[in-house]
Amino acid sequence: MPSISAVKTAKREKGYSGMKPTKGYRVFQVFNVILLLLVVMITLYPVLYLVAQSFSAQKYIYAGEVTLIPKGFNVDTYKIVMADQQFWIGYGNTVLYTVVGTAINLAMTMMFAYPLSKKNLIGNRFFTLFAVFTMYFGGGLIPNYLLVNSLHMKNTIWAIVIPGAISTFNLLIMKTSFEQLPKELEEAAAVDGLSTYGIFFRIVIPLSSAIIATMVLFYAVGNWNNWFGPMLYLDDKNLQPVTLYLRNLIAGASATSGGVQDDMEAQQIASNIKSTTMVLTVLPIVCIYPFLQKYFVSGVLLGAVKE
Repeated sequence: MPSISAVKTAKREKGYSGMKPTKGYRVFQVFNVILLLLVVMITLYPVLYLVAQSFSAQKYIYAGEVTLIPKGFNVDTYKIVMADQQFWIGYGNTVLYTVVGTAINLAMTMMFAYPLSKKNLIGNRFFTLFAVFTMYFGGGLIPNYLLVNSLHMKNTIWAIVIPGAISTFNLLIMKTSFEQLPKELEEAAAVDGLSTYGIFFRIVIPLSSAIIATMVLFYAVGNWNNWFGPMLYLDDKNLQPVTLYLRNLIAGASATSGGVQDDMEAQQIASNIKSTTMVLTVLPIVCIYPFLQKYFVSGVLLGAVKE
């Protein structure tokens, strides 16, 4: 026979499930949908406009007739950009810096966050405050440049991937995520004979796939879009990433192909190269994002929950 409290709970649940939404709640839902649609439109419009511009003829762009649909459809600009060897060199460098940089970022952040997640670590509070201190105070641009130069890292990949190896914000998110793991699991693994490294690699990492995927997304996007560091530390064009190529292109400091300035048709095409290059630059990271998006929400929530 069910208890009185169980019957009351069942009635409450039944009443809640059968409750009709109020008028105010319906108004809120409509307002919420309209607001989200506006946000989506504001977010997507620049991207769609950029894509439409990259596929449009120059005369329609000058006339201001290009909005969301390409006019005078052509792919000549894509052919010119893809024929430029320097673009592909930059592309290859960007992929290399993103892969190597993200691997270093992830390894360094995890190795720092895991000890900080242990309350019994001697000096835990000091090291945490020391990391947080770097969020607000830094050496500045010139000391950083002198340090990288004195370490002979200039014009090497290490000047790009080492100075920003750990993001303090990401470190705190990952530290909080590690703190949410059940202590009993690690204690049971220790009883079974696993060392600290064994617990970390065989217990902690497999259970932290969501936060790791989130960190990969954060760091990969940051490394892919990085152009300021390469501008400071990479003088050799063969080492520069595609973002710096794009930056120089927008600033008019470099030419994308030679011998086209005297050709009127080519000049019209060349003015579309900026938008075409932007599309080609952001395309890979946009393609990767949906595969990691499912981990994004759970990963950030795991790192944000405080006990």
